[in-house]
Amino acid sequence: MNFNKKLYSKVLEVCFYVSVGVVAFFMIIPFLWMISVSLKSSGHVTQTLSALIPRNITFKPYVDAWVGAHFSRYFLNTVIFTLGSTVFTLFFCALGGYTFARLRFPGRNALFLLILFSMMIPDSARLIPQFLIIKFFPLAGGNNLLGQGGIGLIDTYAGLMLPFVVTGFGIFLCRQFFVRLPEELRAAARIDGCSEFRIFYQIMLPLAKPAIIALAIFTFTFRWNKLLWPLVVTQSKGMRVLAVGLAIFQGEQRTLEQWNVMMAAATIVVLPMVLVFLLLQKHFTKGTSLSGLKE
Repeated sequence: MNFNKKLYSKVLEVCFYVSVGVVAFFMIIPFLWMISVSLKSSGHVTQTLSALIPRNITFKPYVDAWVGAHFSRYFLNTVIFTLGSTVFTLFFCALGGYTFARLRFPGRNALFLLILFSMMIPDSARLIPQFLIIKFFPLAGGNNLLGQGGIGLIDTYAGLMLPFVVTGFGIFLCRQFFVRLPEELRAAARIDGCSEFRIFYQIMLPLAKPAIIALAIFTFTFRWNKLLWPLVVTQSKGMRVLAVGLAIFQGEQRTLEQWNVMMAAATIVVLPMVLVFLLLQKHFTKGTSLSGLKE
């Protein structure tokens, strides 16, 4: 009887892993095809479109995308926008999460509910108010103290990052983690004469490393893929980010049918996100589990 149960559980385990492997295989096929096409010359793309392994590997499509299509500039803009907004988001969201988790002040619960409600507002509904704030930002881009006379922060890195320096999701994630930390740590630091900010910065923040890394992965991914806001707030070609550059580039190249160059550009956009997730996957899983979130 025990032998049958062990055999049955073993069969179920094998079936589970086989099913997961089959699903993973079909999910990874488009990415393998993208990389394969990006390594082919223009003359071999249509002839061997179905072959995943290119016969004659060439990196010329990457050179054409990186230099000829100005993706080097788009990549730099995306790195500045993504890393800059991620750093600000991590600091302010961690500070806000600690405040709502540990400090007591009037209206704390009501204010936290408002922050949660802000997560329900879609990006498209916030687009016009955010644009107006950036456009009429005082003393920037030729504007006077009342925000009139110039373009404000439009077509600048500050204009790209400002709407994302803090998020409701980030505050919620950090608060869920800080609530789990023992209050005795804070009390002991108080006895030693630490200020509230020092308790946060030197004691609580290092302990919140798993949640911070999980939030960093979420933020990095969302910012790296941003299309609508950078498309609206940037005007010059030199301020485009990768998502905007790729969308415009695909529209331009569709008539020329340079599929290998398009796939090389798409690989440039996707590869950094894959590497970040693979490097930080362990911390991401730990952070989401300890913060009470489901993957």
